[in-house]
Amino acid sequence: MAVKIRLRRMGAKKAPFYRIVVADARSPRDGRCIEEIGFYDPMTEPATVKISEEQAKKWIADGAQPTDTVKSLFKKNGIL
Repeated sequence: MAVKIRLRRMGAKKAPFYRIVVADARSPRDGRCIEEIGFYDPMTEPATVKISEEQAKKWIADGAQPTDTVKSLFKKNGIL
């Protein structure tokens, strides 16, 4: 089973915020997830990012692949 760390879109139309989730690569973007490990709100100034560092490192060690956007969020927060 391929596992990805990716964003799940939440919020109203034109006011999105995202949850950072661990999900099966075959599941839909806003579908079932395995675990939620943080959130990202780009609408605030500056953007709000909160990530559980222990859970993120555990999933990466177990082989989960972060998407490009999540990888850049991890780099900005010093996880990668």
